[in-house]
Amino acid sequence: QVPLVESGGGVVQPGGSLRLSCAASGSISNYRYMAWNRQAPGKQREFVASITGNGDTTYDDSVEGRFTISRDNAQNTMYLQMNNLETEDQADYFCFGTRRVGKGWGKMDDDWGLGTQVAVST
Repeated sequence: QVPLVESGGGVVQPGGSLRLSCAASGSISNYRYMAWNRQAPGKQREFVASITGNGDTTYDDSVEGRFTISRDNAQNTMYLQMNNLETEDQADYFCFGTRRVGKGWGKMDDDWGLGTQVAVST
């Protein structure tokens, strides 16, 4: 079972918007840290945005002010609202999370989703 499943990718024109979702198979409250990363063809995977269990967020400079990361513990889902998309945003977007193993926070494990594709084109 894939622990994190992304959805919401698609094709959009420059200046358009998309909202990506990352659904956890279990309780999202078990994730201390979650993030979106992306990988364009021929390039390395790079950080986009992150959110902690306390709701603290961090963004890469390239998306600051255009993208918003959020999480809904009741829906066990993390989101990435992407506005004013640029051709440089075209990539496969991956969900990542650091999850506790067991009841305490002493042992952690990392989960990745399989990705969702975002294309920005005229």
